[in-house]
Amino acid sequence: MNATLDLKSDFPILAREIHGRPLAYLDNAATTQKPLCVIERVSNFYRTRNSNIHRGVHSLSEESSTLYEDARETVRAFIGAGDMREIVFTAGTTDAINLLARALGDCTTGGDAPFGDETRYSSDAQIGEGDEILVTGMEHHSNLLPWQDLCRRRGAVLRVLPLERNGTLHMEDISRRITSRTRLVAVTHVSNVTGIVNPVEELVRHAHDRGALVLVDGAQAVAHMPVDVASLDCDFYVLSGHKMFAENGIGVLY
Repeated sequence: MNATLDLKSDFPILAREIHGRPLAYLDNAATTQKPLCVIERVSNFYRTRNSNIHRGVHSLSEESSTLYEDARETVRAFIGAGDMREIVFTAGTTDAINLLARALGDCTTGGDAPFGDETRYSSDAQIGEGDEILVTGMEHHSNLLPWQDLCRRRGAVLRVLPLERNGTLHMEDISRRITSRTRLVAVTHVSNVTGIVNPVEELVRHAHDRGALVLVDGAQAVAHMPVDVASLDCDFYVLSGHKMFAENGIGVLY
């Protein structure tokens, strides 16, 4: 049998019938079905190692904590981050963006930088009155509502980067719209509606030239294309596990 076609057998749910016909699942942009190896791995954990992580010194807790940190290293390598400490586990992409929005809007000024890098993440990186946040016209509401809320709370201004008629970004207009008032550019890597892949590297260059930070929403990208955050040079990258065969309730803020 063709090896590619045989992949269907890795997903138990695809053996179901709906209305008397074999299940054809096409909603992967929303969430993916889980392969048997993931289901068995999760089941095995609860059957053999379930325990608090980083909260005990007994064998089960130590084993669970090791597996947890091994997963952090796996994610680090998968997206090309330089250090495990750059990988923050969250409940998903939305949670990661909300966490970042709160950090940039509500951290107190002075003292330690919110992300441990005094060079890039100084108190000037905070978003306050009169500052600008730029999003694109193709953002998922998870990468829009947190910034709308932050602008409302802090008196900042939300601006939307325009799109061409074909749905791509109007790149010739980008350099004019990213100004010295821009503190953050939040952009999706791949559109969840059209599948358009944005020129993230170019956006990052424009933003960094003006001292702005860049958040990339990678929820739709990581399951379909190689991602190297070091090459992208973005400041933050977010993703969800449930869109790439993992459990619900797992996400990453790089």
